[in-house]
Amino acid sequence: MDAETAELRVLDSAEELFNERGVQAVGMDAIRTASGVSLKRLYQLFPSKDDLVGAVLRRRATASDQAILAHARPGASPRERMLDVFDHLAEWFAQPTFRGCNFINSFGELGGVSSEVTELARAHKQSLNNHFRVLVSAAGGPPLLADQLAILANGAMATAGIMGTPETAGQARAAAEVLLDAALPKA
Repeated sequence: MDAETAELRVLDSAEELFNERGVQAVGMDAIRTASGVSLKRLYQLFPSKDDLVGAVLRRRATASDQAILAHARPGASPRERMLDVFDHLAEWFAQPTFRGCNFINSFGELGGVSSEVTELARAHKQSLNNHFRVLVSAAGGPPLLADQLAILANGAMATAGIMGTPETAGQARAAAEVLLDAALPKA
């Protein structure tokens, strides 16, 4: 097995196991078994579990950002594109493998002891906030609205993970509509 294939198998397995069980509950032996990559090769690719956690979160951040952008309807207004984020969340929350946001969960487990996890979680959450900030600006809304929408989205992620229901996204979307109606200029 070449290095690229081995790396992908390790990252896929680690992401799945971390999502199912949490980072601290998963050892490198479990990742080796799930990926089919030898322990020697695993440590060549990722010299420590911290390196692997960082790689999983960086890959997840890219995938998440791409999914949000891909879910935006072509030609939609900035307001509609803000609401598209919550529609994306509803689809994500409905997936049988959804266990909450990887960044919120990883930060809860490791944020106090891993500056890299803290930095990656903050950067990812800032990316969502920046997405809303661009759309709010395009819609002529106040900058604070982007922060409020990001709080709604992140709260929905945490609540959906705990409650095990995708309904949270729809509730957050309804709250976002109220905020948008109150904060955006009337057409």
